[in-house]
Amino acid sequence: MRKLLCALALSLTASLAPALTATSAQAAACGNDASGFDAWIASFKQEAPGQYGLKSYTVANALEGVTYDPQVIKLDRGQKSFKLSFDEFYKRRVNKALIDRGRLMHAQYAGMFERIQQDFGVPPQIIIAIWGLETGYGANSGKMDVVRSLATLSYDCRRSEFFTRELVSALKIIENGDKVREDMRGAWAGELGQTQFLASSYLNYAVDYDRDGKRDLIRSIPDVMASTANYLKQKGWRAGESWAPGTPNHEVLREWNKAEVYVQTIGVMAEQLME
Repeated sequence: MRKLLCALALSLTASLAPALTATSAQAAACGNDASGFDAWIASFKQEAPGQYGLKSYTVANALEGVTYDPQVIKLDRGQKSFKLSFDEFYKRRVNKALIDRGRLMHAQYAGMFERIQQDFGVPPQIIIAIWGLETGYGANSGKMDVVRSLATLSYDCRRSEFFTRELVSALKIIENGDKVREDMRGAWAGELGQTQFLASSYLNYAVDYDRDGKRDLIRSIPDVMASTANYLKQKGWRAGESWAPGTPNHEVLREWNKAEVYVQTIGVMAEQLME
């Protein structure tokens, strides 16, 4: 997921609702080093409530003490083009332990997965394959401060508009009460939770499946699994149909990640989970 973020991020940009536009401050004050970051943060705090409908205290509290993160920029600049073959990628990412663990997860949560398939039409093995590939079934969801990462990337000139949208979405997650500021930890580019949702996708597709009043993609396994299924359903998943290359469901998986080797890996791993 880390190496494939660019393709994924671009594929999800259009899914954000409501639509967000770049602020004049963003366009004028982005920068490629730390020198202008504090001024950018101050401007964002002032303009964000009116521009994006956020509450002033949400913005102020979430961004209090946030500093520029050079490690995030290093990771962003260090992304390499993805050239592994399917066989190379599959061998690198999938092994017997991952398959065995996935089968155990299926058995442990069989009733939940059955209900999710009834509600969303997505088979358990597809969801479990995504879960395993993204974070090793929740073992590696990321520990970086997502708000800090997104603020740094929003200020950075390379993809400022895209990441400003994601920053605003992250603040809305906090404002909505789905997560508290301290829980907003994930991958370096802002992916959250056990299946690594971008903040905008979290807003649009997350489901409160355990009915506790919060959409929790970090700790609630029912919410994580149902939200992943809901994302695929909303992208056009066809219940009961194949996901082989060339099928509509294969194209839906490309909405999850544009990299063909990743999509093929989801499909083949899902088939192995059924064996």
